[in-house]
Amino acid sequence: MRAHLEAGYPNEACGILLGEADFRNGGQLAAAKHVKDLVLVPNVWEVESEREGRRNRYLISPEDVARADREASRKGLDIIGFFHSHPDCPARPSETDREFAWPVISFVIVSVEKRKAVTTNSWVLRDDRSRFDEEALQVI
Repeated sequence: MRAHLEAGYPNEACGILLGEADFRNGGQLAAAKHVKDLVLVPNVWEVESEREGRRNRYLISPEDVARADREASRKGLDIIGFFHSHPDCPARPSETDREFAWPVISFVIVSVEKRKAVTTNSWVLRDDRSRFDEEALQVI
């Protein structure tokens, strides 16, 4: 993951997390999520202006999401989240991240500074979409 995000610098890079989630409370809260595989995808964001571009926006194509979902199914897994980089910015969600995120799904953000991944945090959007809560992240 880190190598893929570093290679995308100075633009945002992205990917999809495949794994398993143990849910409680009728599927609303994940007690634990276990990433088993990554799907590395290109950032297909096309708008380039002074305000936004691939340096601060990412987009995963519907075709890449569908391909990742098929791959997950073949492996007995699910899409449990997405990841992307924040080049030269903190590893915390932006307002744009909140607008486009989905509750329950993990959003891993990696701060990439000067081509080096330095901080990795995982976030989950609240059901009311008001804000993200940080998730514990453990690499085994």
